[in-house]
Amino acid sequence: MKKLIKTIGVALAFSAFASFGAQASEGGALKQVDWSFNGAFGQFDKAQLRRGFQVYREVCSACHSVRLIAFRNLADIGFSEDEIKAIAAEYEVQDGPNDDGDMFMRPGRPSDRIPGPFANEKQARAANNGAYPPDLSLMAKARFGGPDYIHSLLTGYEDAPEGFELGEGMNYNPVFAGAQIAMVAPISDDMLEYADGTPATADQISRDVSAFLMWTAEPSLEARKSLGFRVMLFLVIFTVLFYFINKKVWKPVKRGEQV
Repeated sequence: MKKLIKTIGVALAFSAFASFGAQASEGGALKQVDWSFNGAFGQFDKAQLRRGFQVYREVCSACHSVRLIAFRNLADIGFSEDEIKAIAAEYEVQDGPNDDGDMFMRPGRPSDRIPGPFANEKQARAANNGAYPPDLSLMAKARFGGPDYIHSLLTGYEDAPEGFELGEGMNYNPVFAGAQIAMVAPISDDMLEYADGTPATADQISRDVSAFLMWTAEPSLEARKSLGFRVMLFLVIFTVLFYFINKKVWKPVKRGEQV
């Protein structure tokens, strides 16, 4: 028993050390947000996700893509079929080849994935002074802290402290590993007007797009939690049932009765 407790203690200590190391590798301390989707029963706030998509379209999409998301997926966050068709039609998508063997551009369809701003990595680097803006589809899963990291990064820009050597074209952000990042501060108060009338503070904008990127990274989060709850309920019922069956089967043996 003592050996088991010792083993568990070592495992917990290692887990805590690993988490600390992961946080340190990413940069400074992260702001902890009470997201609606936190916890075993947490759910996405659909209104927040729609606002987050608006932020992505009006701000982030100038440099970043969400290549794993199709227009039709927007139905999951509350957009109607007509709204999705209208949004898709605003984009130009490459298709083909046609009968002449040539590729051509056409309006987007709900079945298309949301196009990125650049045709390839070289074009992206050329437009961003050599920096490559990453795809954001899985960013909330690719960084320690997930949406907390994204929110902290977006709101973490500061003036570089005295004596800090900032590289040319770089911006000071203590949340980012190395404390300097090529991306300029992308958000500010009242930089956009939300369709639902929510005040567009920098903090709100950051929270909304962070939640949206959590959804793009794990669109099945709610289904996973629902399935997990049902599985746990089944296991509890099965355990109780098995306990009483086991008790009934072994009762005669424990009494020394002949079976």
